[in-house]
Amino acid sequence: MITAIVLLKAEVHSIPETGQAIAELPSVSEVYSVTGTWDLAAIVRVASQDELGHAITQQIDKIPGITASETLLGLQVFSRHDLDRLFSVGFEEQP
Repeated sequence: MITAIVLLKAEVHSIPETGQAIAELPSVSEVYSVTGTWDLAAIVRVASQDELGHAITQQIDKIPGITASETLLGLQVFSRHDLDRLFSVGFEEQP
């Protein structure tokens, strides 16, 4: 699994709509509105480099309101958060 963090600049008046449109893409697991130089940060998870390229250049970058992007590739994960959540599916405490 390839994980990428895509940092995005968006037209100020369209940040909520742009973020929602990105969040609806199948390769995007989360989108955050952020402070600083960038407006949005999208977490993209795909199976291959080809899928990553398609997700960024043919989907995310084509969404209206996006003005710039920078992609960071995840190299090593230091958090077990996602693994813990995956293995706990169906084992939620019952009242």
